Amino acid sequence: MKFSENWLRTFIDSPLSTRELADALTMGGIEVEEIHPAADAFDRVVVAEVLAVERHPDADRLSVCRVKAGGDPLQVVGGAPNVRAGIKVPFAQVGAQLPGGLKIKQAKVRGVESNGMLCSARELGIAEDAGGLLVLANDAPVGQDIRQHLDLDDCVITIKPTPNRGDCLSMLGIAREVAAMTGAAMKQLPAGTVAEQIADRIEISLEAGEAC
Repeated sequence: MKFSENWLRTFIDSPLSTRELADALTMGGIEVEEIHPAADAFDRVVVAEVLAVERHPDADRLSVCRVKAGGDPLQVVGGAPNVRAGIKVPFAQVGAQLPGGLKIKQAKVRGVESNGMLCSARELGIAEDAGGLLVLANDAPVGQDIRQHLDLDDCVITIKPTPNRGDCLSMLGIAREVAAMTGAAMKQLPAGTVAEQIADRIEISLEAGEAC
């Protein structure tokens, strides 16, 4: 079972470090098999909005985009098939260092100036999909660091609970286990009300009340 450390910490107020938390789980009978970062190291990647897209004058498969990333609009050349005006995507600024050692520089692509790179999930090292840009939510704040926006400064913890520990197959169950082992306080999270969607009703008649 894999889970997000940050997600777990929304349930429990534990002062333990990541390594201490993993050791506590293992010593408590919930074996931790692996800990790894949610995303590879990279910097200077922010949320950007694509303002306009035009065809590259000298390359059929390239586009010339105008993007807004918190300052003046910038011109970026790219070949993503799903780029279009109005979407928000990760934008690697000039000087950014991406996974795999790729450093983003100002360049000319087929004679057209490009000031950065619009990124796919694979280029950020967070997924294998390289079929197009990673399209973000419409309300993503332009200029926000993408690591903060996607909560990528996190660790993924893999545990191997034994068959008798079905209670630890949920985030709440793991949090309760950590609370029992460490004495840390559980956090009370608000539970939202689910509105009724249909008007259908089923009548239930309880005939053996004493046996229930």
